Amino acid sequence: MALKRVSIFGATGSIGQNTLDLIGRDPERFQVDTLTGGHQVDQLAQDAKKYGARMVVTAYDDRYQALKSALSGTDIQVGAGASAMKEAASRPADMAMSAIVGAAGLEPGLTAMNAGANLLLANKESMVAAGALTRTTARENNVALLPVDSEHSGVFQALQGERRDTIERVILTASGGAFRDYTLEQMQSVTPEQACDHPTWAMGQRITVDSASMFNKALEVIEAKELFDLAPEQIEVLVHRQSLVHALVEFQDAGIIAHVGPHDMRHAIGYALYGGNRANLPLERLDFTKIARLDFAAPDLKKYPSIDLAYQVMRAGGLMGAAFNAAKEKALDAFLARQIGFLQMSEVVKSVIDTLSDTDHGFEDALNLEHILGMDALARDMAERVCATQK
Repeated sequence: MALKRVSIFGATGSIGQNTLDLIGRDPERFQVDTLTGGHQVDQLAQDAKKYGARMVVTAYDDRYQALKSALSGTDIQVGAGASAMKEAASRPADMAMSAIVGAAGLEPGLTAMNAGANLLLANKESMVAAGALTRTTARENNVALLPVDSEHSGVFQALQGERRDTIERVILTASGGAFRDYTLEQMQSVTPEQACDHPTWAMGQRITVDSASMFNKALEVIEAKELFDLAPEQIEVLVHRQSLVHALVEFQDAGIIAHVGPHDMRHAIGYALYGGNRANLPLERLDFTKIARLDFAAPDLKKYPSIDLAYQVMRAGGLMGAAFNAAKEKALDAFLARQIGFLQMSEVVKSVIDTLSDTDHGFEDALNLEHILGMDALARDMAERVCATQK
């Protein structure tokens, strides 16, 4: 069996580390080609040596010397900055794990597909900001788009062997995040440290805060529309605190297929890594006799206005997804820096979306990367200015 060459963009994050864990368990099937990361160059270097990477890149120019030093005495190619990231994404690979958080993951994913790699998509922002372009790039290069978010992997698995035109609705579940039991009044004064205390999943800082605000789920709603060609009204969100049912698909005959599994990202990663085939993964097996209950509830839209904003964005179409994601990222930056409060993040994003909906901004072509990046930059600038006015 020929080894499958794998590149991992965002190798030091939780998705990247779990991907490496699975690759390391099957060395006769997978070969790491390229690893990219950010500031954690010691981790990058350690993983590069452990898994035999050919190239390692840090996104930050000022971390180049530290990475170079950590890999001295090896023949591993080292790079830093935007041009090196593009070179890394252009290298021949059978598959690329897109695990960079935020809009920064868009271009490496597109470049990897243009180079012929199947894209394992953990970077939901690629579909939110550039869904049409991402799908078109995959189709034109005859490569696969395999979802890695647990919810979208669940939908993808539930749809195997089913006709898309028989889908009635798709339900994405949400844990509810750190503040699911808080009142709206209590949420007024929460801190970044509290927002990072997730009750179920172990994730990075930014995605954990996004979970607490349910902006993560808002992004996933838009991603589901783009990945599975759904109408906004076909997508629903339910809060499911046990995080065992990841997604449900209801068909026109009233039958529902639910995807149930442990809250371990290696399941979704493994399903994508093995090309939609079921490998023997080292995961906990559920004991249904010990699961006392499964709870489902509608999200409180007063606490989580990000969900409503997602439907507004889907109805608007065009490049509003790029604006939504960009404004969200700037609002998150401001919250983490304690410049705005937790609930003000949604207010900032809504202000940007409402303003852009009434503005002739000149960025209209959803298949034009320059237009997508132009909208991204415009929305970030607007969000930064709105944040500066918040008390």
